[in-house]
Amino acid sequence: MLVTKSSFGVRTTAVLLTGTMIAGLAGHADAQRGPRGGGRPRAAVTGPAQNLPAPAPRQAAPITDPNALTIKTLRVEGSQRIEPETVLSYTTLRVGNRYTNEVLDQAIKDLLASDLFADAQIEGAQTGEIVIRIRENPIINRVIFEGNKRLKQDKIDKEIKLKPRQIFTRTAVRQDVARIVELYRRQGRFGAVVEPKMVSLDQNRVDVVFEVTEGPKSKVRQINIIGNTVFSDDKLREQMATKQARAFRLLSSNTTYDQDRLAYDQQKLRQYYLTNGYADFRVTSAVAELTPDKRDFIITYVVEEGPRYKFGDITVDSEIRDFDNAKLAASLPEKKGDWYNAKQVEDSVDQLSEAAGLFGYAFTDVSPDFQPDRENLTMSVNFHIAEAKRTYVERIDITGNTQTQDKVIRREIRLAEGDAFNSFQVKRSQDRINSLGYFQDKFEIKQTPGSAPDRIVLEANMEEKSTGELQLSAGYSSLERFIIQANVTQNNFRGKGQTARFGVNYSSYSKSVELGFTEPYLFDKNIALGVDLFRRDYNSFNYIGSNRNTTYQQVSTGFQIRTGVPLTEYWTLAGRYGFSYDKVSLDEGSFYTNGVCDPLKAGRYLCEAIGNRITSSVGYTIAYDSLNSRLRPTAGQRLAFSQDFAGLGGDVKYIRTRLEASKFHNVGSGFIFSLVGEGGYIRSLEKDRGPGVDRIRITDRFYLGEPQFRGFDIRGVGPRVQRIPFTVANGVQTPVTDRDQIVDDALGGNAYYLTRAELEIPLGAGARELGLRPSIYIQAGSLFSITRPLPTANFPTTTDANGNVTVLPLTSLLTDTQGRQLYINNSTQTGDTAAVSRYTTCAIGFSATYGGACAGGETNAIAQNSPIPAFKEVYYGSTAKPRVSVGVGVNWNSPFGPLRIDVAKALLSQPGDDKKLITFNVGTQF
Repeated sequence: MLVTKSSFGVRTTAVLLTGTMIAGLAGHADAQRGPRGGGRPRAAVTGPAQNLPAPAPRQAAPITDPNALTIKTLRVEGSQRIEPETVLSYTTLRVGNRYTNEVLDQAIKDLLASDLFADAQIEGAQTGEIVIRIRENPIINRVIFEGNKRLKQDKIDKEIKLKPRQIFTRTAVRQDVARIVELYRRQGRFGAVVEPKMVSLDQNRVDVVFEVTEGPKSKVRQINIIGNTVFSDDKLREQMATKQARAFRLLSSNTTYDQDRLAYDQQKLRQYYLTNGYADFRVTSAVAELTPDKRDFIITYVVEEGPRYKFGDITVDSEIRDFDNAKLAASLPEKKGDWYNAKQVEDSVDQLSEAAGLFGYAFTDVSPDFQPDRENLTMSVNFHIAEAKRTYVERIDITGNTQTQDKVIRREIRLAEGDAFNSFQVKRSQDRINSLGYFQDKFEIKQTPGSAPDRIVLEANMEEKSTGELQLSAGYSSLERFIIQANVTQNNFRGKGQTARFGVNYSSYSKSVELGFTEPYLFDKNIALGVDLFRRDYNSFNYIGSNRNTTYQQVSTGFQIRTGVPLTEYWTLAGRYGFSYDKVSLDEGSFYTNGVCDPLKAGRYLCEAIGNRITSSVGYTIAYDSLNSRLRPTAGQRLAFSQDFAGLGGDVKYIRTRLEASKFHNVGSGFIFSLVGEGGYIRSLEKDRGPGVDRIRITDRFYLGEPQFRGFDIRGVGPRVQRIPFTVANGVQTPVTDRDQIVDDALGGNAYYLTRAELEIPLGAGARELGLRPSIYIQAGSLFSITRPLPTANFPTTTDANGNVTVLPLTSLLTDTQGRQLYINNSTQTGDTAAVSRYTTCAIGFSATYGGACAGGETNAIAQNSPIPAFKEVYYGSTAKPRVSVGVGVNWNSPFGPLRIDVAKALLSQPGDDKKLITFNVGTQF
């Protein structure tokens, strides 16, 4: 309801509603009409009585009319907030000036044009005693929005001009209505209606209320294409960003109408035809019609395809004498007789520009000259390279790095001030800076002209991002109780490019603390130096049903010193020295008998691992790296060969060799293909440790599974021993088949290989903004090559009349904690009836105290045995045959941090392998 407090408010509101409603309704009648232009600037009033800035003095034109009168007196009436002098400054009226009716009419027009006054009148025209009566426009008290749910007020406030404490004008209201309607159009709501209202207050103030009816989103109901004969409608619609609204596109934002997208789609159509040889293609019209219910759009394109062309002669005309035109033309992808492709022409221009940049010509103008032959349907192209001068780097400007020191950036730039310009070195510098991970993605070094034609300025405008990584997890389970994991890494410590790392892990089964620090440029020299300190307390385990059973405990304490130097731009040599003290033990109460590890309880392979040892090793890595980014590479390759020698003192002697290789290729349209492979082999330098005993200890071997081999669980691939218990049904003994009831011990391997082919799939702009990067992949690998362990036990068997074989349990003598054989007394000859059925260490007679001297000659004591249930021990997995898995993964920069989710299916496995369908990992950055 309209609220007014004066007849002025009623009249003003009526005019306001008439003008603005017409503007608001007309604004969405035509879907492609833009908002109106801005109005005349208005002076702001911030108090009840204030001098406004006066306009420049206005000079009256000479008056030659003999009937003109002279202004005797001049005053202003009706001003409340605006000073009379300011009012007069908007006119040419001055005391003593001559005037006519035309001059007075112009004065009224000038006052109303200032947008400060609602009404202006002039009296005293007959006597020369001029009185200017004005009525000031009201002051805006508040700007209120009602009904805006899809577009929040803070978004609208940034676009509109009306603000509290400013002067109210009808023109400003109309303009703001048009702006608000346009905002809703950008959201695809072309049925939005904005109705302005004014609420009059005291002291000539008003509240401006915009009542918004948002309406539904206008979808694209249909896309019609007229004139196409070569390609189908569906094929052409695939090229467009705009999609038809269908049920399966419920979550897509591309089904809403967008005028800018309409122009983009026309360009996409033209690009598609030009890449397929139709050089004369054009879109003759593109019309978007709003349906009568104002809910949907129907878009119609009218096209002319024209004939298809082939390439004619491809030539290069270079004014730079260093270039061989014939060789340059032969290196281009276009060949005479191929179908014409405009994309190849664009790529050739870039290729020739880059070639010129390699020779030091920074500002090279390469322009293709098209020569169509419409009779023979060929398109000859001559690439003209204009004359240019060799260019030198005048200076390198680095801006935007608020935390990172300049030297950290400059040492990655492969050009220095005064060097000859080289486009390849500029590209290499961009890749190296991007690989640091300190700055936002897609950083580019801009090239601008210097102080002379042969000078260039390189501008590195940095935009820093969070370089710290924080991974936190905490939880509780019935098996591990409280679980806490925290890893903190700062990759740009103190802005010097240093890396500092701290990690802690605590649970009932795993405890570790690690510290690390790396200085990439020691004493500002290209020498890296790093050190790591660690203590790891790890309990290996297996499951029997839902019960988690600890197998062996390994406590490692040590350090590693690392260093690295570049050999060339792409080759690097790294060295390291490591020292660790390892203590491997088993729970004596579970796996020992008579104070000795019992293979029947633990397995021979676990008993062999027990002991304390020192490992002192030295190693090196030689690597070739041409990746364009170490974080998210899209092109380039990496090859690394490393070896570690243990035996520089200590108790362990082996040589471990590893080879890693990866290649990334941008296959176009945002698809990134990668091929990654790795393999390793460890060879013992110790003597033979006995039959069935591998010379490489179980804690030094390779393991394969999650996370590097998706589709398999942690340590889920390779050699293992399973203890399978028996169950009896209907008097027949059979092995248990439930995997949860089987003891499964992974043994690791001395050799492994793993390969992965992966294709990263691009998504739309919305998904990219969310940080979603899905991929599909296939992996193959294996873990193998250990000595087959000897069987732990040979259980006796019996066969019944039906031929059913039963495996019998084994028994072992029962001892106390000191290893003494235990007996049970069944004699009453001692006279102590309470001693019957009591454990004793006396084989003959009985002792009144446990372990004391034996008295009497009774021989009724019975030696006690400890039965070991029968089980079937099976050795699996020592084969080089590949395991294969396929899967889909998604990297997501979620609000909780980087998240990786994989769904992988093992297609090919070997007996004993432990598979896993879904895996995920999460962290965060700061």
